[in-house]
Amino acid sequence: MTDPIADLIVRIKNAAMAGRESVSVPHSAMKLAIAEKLKERGILSDVATHGKKTGKSIELTLARDETGTFRITDVRRLSKPGCRSYMGVSDIRPVRGGTGSVVLSTPKGIMFGEEARKAHVGGEALFEVW
Repeated sequence: MTDPIADLIVRIKNAAMAGRESVSVPHSAMKLAIAEKLKERGILSDVATHGKKTGKSIELTLARDETGTFRITDVRRLSKPGCRSYMGVSDIRPVRGGTGSVVLSTPKGIMFGEEARKAHVGGEALFEVW
């Protein structure tokens, strides 16, 4: 697999479109950090790891809103393995008029755009979610 982050976000999006409550992805520290951030934002309701060593996986449970629809609508990958995309503090803007968020990999860890702007750090723009 050449782009594990794209695989993670597409699996989450496809699970929501198919009406599945949860999805399982192969484990990595980066994927786990991204999943925890998405849980903080309320896109995921639960993040759990299963297995040991080589068979380790992350079980992600998708969150629903009051009407019963999934909180994730769509995602867009910004930085790709062949073409990295970086954002400075001044480049971080609201996504979809404030209804979405950009996820950044910063020197202080994985952050949403608003958090990175407040912490005054930039980094690699991983993806946008709304």
